[in-house]
Amino acid sequence: MRGRLVAGNWKCNGNLGANQALLAALRDGLAQLRGVECSVCVPYPYLTQAQQALTGSTTVWGGQDLSQFGAGAYTGAVSADMLVEFGCRHAVVGHSERRSIFGESDAVVAAKFEVALKAGLTPILCVGETLQERESNVTEAVVGRQLAAVIDKSGVAALGKAVVAYEPVWAIGTGKTATPQQAQAVHAFIRGSVAAQDRALADGLRILYGGSVKASNAAELFTMNDIDGGLIGGASLVAEEFLAICRAAERR
Repeated sequence: MRGRLVAGNWKCNGNLGANQALLAALRDGLAQLRGVECSVCVPYPYLTQAQQALTGSTTVWGGQDLSQFGAGAYTGAVSADMLVEFGCRHAVVGHSERRSIFGESDAVVAAKFEVALKAGLTPILCVGETLQERESNVTEAVVGRQLAAVIDKSGVAALGKAVVAYEPVWAIGTGKTATPQQAQAVHAFIRGSVAAQDRALADGLRILYGGSVKASNAAELFTMNDIDGGLIGGASLVAEEFLAICRAAERR
């Protein structure tokens, strides 16, 4: 049976006071959860706070991004080794906002994926299509290209140490959500693409859904055969919402 993961992506949100209350609620609320790994990916300035609040708990933490470079003259960059020093378990790479707003190419995402792995982090590799691409019936071509860029650089075996997150761009922060059947179809495509190269690896690959997941729709999404958890945006900033989503993954 594949492990389940629910990861919260706080994006550019939070402050010290609100974070303290949220992290405390998550630490207490997730303590009894079984069979689900829960992670929070916080903005860089709050990594120390997350580390202090969650050390010794069942909840892990990670970075929302990282540099494709190591130490050196890269002003403003945060390296994989820096995330490791703050106890991070995960690093999100290739989020649609990094691709669209900051212009990250498939090649840059693949480079970030590789450095995360080499540092001992578990990359959460995001793939997904825009509304225009979905309406043009090229979803599989887009997702397949994004996935292939990573496999071509790091090899298919590298996915055995990673997580993939399907996040349709048209369903992020819009209130729209792919139907469970739409999400399942793309998840099955991703698993099938990996299985074409390594079936055993594909069977164990965790594939998350990200795109306006809420407590009200999580349970139905998580009943799909190839959906192994969620990458949660806005709902991860509300303790009861995030806790309910994690519990829905536990009951899957």
